[in-house]
Amino acid sequence: MNKSFWKGKKVFVTGHTGFKGSWLSMWLYHLGAQVKGYALAQDHTLSLFEVAKVGARMDSQIGDIRDLSALSAAVYDFQPDVVFHLAAQPLVKFSYKNPVETYETNVMGTVHLFEAVRSCRSVRAVVNVTTDKVYENQKQLKGYLETDRLGGYDPYSNSKACSELLTSSYVQSFFSPENYAQHGVALATARAGNVIGGGDWAKDRLIPDLMRAILHSRDFVVRNPESVRPWQHVLEPLYGYLLLAEKLYIENVKWNGAWNFGPQSEDAVSVSRLIDTFRTQVAGSFPQLSVIRSEEHETNSLQLNIDKSINVLHWKPIWRLEQTVQKVLEWYLADPSESYDLCLKQIEDYENEREVYDVQY
Repeated sequence: MNKSFWKGKKVFVTGHTGFKGSWLSMWLYHLGAQVKGYALAQDHTLSLFEVAKVGARMDSQIGDIRDLSALSAAVYDFQPDVVFHLAAQPLVKFSYKNPVETYETNVMGTVHLFEAVRSCRSVRAVVNVTTDKVYENQKQLKGYLETDRLGGYDPYSNSKACSELLTSSYVQSFFSPENYAQHGVALATARAGNVIGGGDWAKDRLIPDLMRAILHSRDFVVRNPESVRPWQHVLEPLYGYLLLAEKLYIENVKWNGAWNFGPQSEDAVSVSRLIDTFRTQVAGSFPQLSVIRSEEHETNSLQLNIDKSINVLHWKPIWRLEQTVQKVLEWYLADPSESYDLCLKQIEDYENEREVYDVQY
């Protein structure tokens, strides 16, 4: 990633109040970009956006992506160069209880974002962030390729697969490579694995639940401990998004399409293995665990094939599972008043290690 590329760029981020959106907004600010966010306020007491005072360093607008006119006005008034679309209803369990809201947000919200881009001539690059769960479950042990069939069992996963299909349709219908000179927009999707990191306080997520148990000496309930997921630190895919957006802006439509961002294959481990990695790094007592089986369907094993991102985009994860867990614990066990400084420190640590890696390889 060319850090100087981002200096002065106008970047519009939907979902900036969320976990990944907050980290991305802080990184963009750190790189010298002018950032505007558009998202709902967080619905839980603690959030990274609030404790790290992310909104103080950007133009933050609280709004709903289901509101086409408000979203279009926000994009048009800001005249961004680059757009990252992260706003979503992101929880599987919630999607079973609220499927209509999930589809309205994840499908029509994406339509609204693309329509807003169509009406704003300044936009050159768009990254639509979806999920590793967009693939049709083939119950395979090998990682899914970007060319594998889309599906999604639950409403959340399926709605994000729909967002992928929407992206393909808009590229063919309105942002076609052949007509790039007329529309000037390059558009790609990013499918990331299970991201973890400091500042995630969402409900019904493994690491937030585990950290609440550690910090408050509570028992901890685990669903489906043998389920395998592609765990990675949040900075890993965010670096991929930034690199991809830079390529889209400079070299445009040759970088269109879908991109997987996941960990190395050996870091796709079971829930119980991840918890054991935390256990080895936590000093003192560890929460008592109890196991329940989820009533909703969950895929037993999910892995991503990241060969395309490695070989074409030259992106590769550099923080292994043990280091990722160490960074997560470092954040949660620190003084909350130091949240922003600690986020910035971890961003700089990652940048420095990435520079060393890129020189060597």
